[in-house]
Amino acid sequence: MRANTWAGRNKVEVRDVPDPKILNKRDAIVRITSTAICGSDLHLVDGYVPTMQDGDVMGHEFMGEVVEVGSGVAADRLRVGDRVVVPFPIACGACAACAAELYSCCENTNPNAGIAEKMFGHPVAGIFGYSHLTGGFAGGQAQYARVPFADVGPLKIESDLTDEQVLFLSDILPTGYMGAEMCDIQPSDVVAVWGAGPVGQFAMDSARVLGAAKVIAIDKEPYRLRMAEEAGHIPVNFDEVDVRSRLLELTGGRGPDKCIDAVGLEATHGSAHIAAYDRIKQAVRSETERPHALRQAILSCRSGGVVSVIGVYGGLLDKFPAGAWMNRSLTLRTGQCHVQRYMKPLLERIERGEIDPTRIITHTLPLDEAERGFEIFKNKQDNCEKVVLKP
Repeated sequence: MRANTWAGRNKVEVRDVPDPKILNKRDAIVRITSTAICGSDLHLVDGYVPTMQDGDVMGHEFMGEVVEVGSGVAADRLRVGDRVVVPFPIACGACAACAAELYSCCENTNPNAGIAEKMFGHPVAGIFGYSHLTGGFAGGQAQYARVPFADVGPLKIESDLTDEQVLFLSDILPTGYMGAEMCDIQPSDVVAVWGAGPVGQFAMDSARVLGAAKVIAIDKEPYRLRMAEEAGHIPVNFDEVDVRSRLLELTGGRGPDKCIDAVGLEATHGSAHIAAYDRIKQAVRSETERPHALRQAILSCRSGGVVSVIGVYGGLLDKFPAGAWMNRSLTLRTGQCHVQRYMKPLLERIERGEIDPTRIITHTLPLDEAERGFEIFKNKQDNCEKVVLKP
């Protein structure tokens, strides 16, 4: 089959790779009809997530048709011919973490748990196409994928919604929604979101759906800010204004009630010398993250507010404002998304017309043009917000 593979730092390559096979009785094989390039894929390509190997199949946002199921998958749960969206965390459904609906912390699905323990203190769940740190599972930027624990993960789509309407239930829509949900939004709340990429856009939409009085979008790309403004959110360009000062103006001097970091470890800063400081430290591996958005969110949030972190972080960062966090009674909440918890409720919101996931799609390409897709997405060419790939 054809699949998009990691070919070294700053390089992906579509290659012929072996077709996946059933390895466990709870597996399924899915013929992929739509997949996507995620912002967190860029962390792999840029070399900031360790343990990637040449030839690893990338991608963790995918959906398609079930073409084979293992003997341990009950027919009332999944059968050949079902149309499914596959969540990016692989969860067993039986461990203490899964019982608590903390699916991305599953204790049983990462065969490389020892590596994760060294990095994070405890193991994390297996993830499709996201390094050997999270299990080395082949991803979904391919024609077919093996789905372990298929009786736990995939969500059946039984309506006539298009792939584009439901594909992002695999990751970025639940991730954005969880970021907003962790804020405990009240009707009077002003919510500021750092990052107007796909996850940030969905965090903004989710904050609106959950009742925020005002949602502020912070980014530097004019096309991303226009997209946010067209959806009813207030744009702030950090290349043009001091973010904290502008947020104080917009909130009567108090700061946002809730702040969401939807950027993560490769953030940029409007001040050249501050941006250079973290860029250099990251380049020489004195730190693994550039946490500009996280620092700014903590310093901007009103006292007693909530900072929700859904941008990906992978290691160690410098100059974390612990004093502001502690002395101003801020609550910090975070986590890889527990996608299985949110898929069905969000599908219902899509069916009711409360959220339109298709609004962020700017490019649709064949799988064989994945390398071009990564180039335009990474470099923000042609006003690229989100790339969907068709195998």
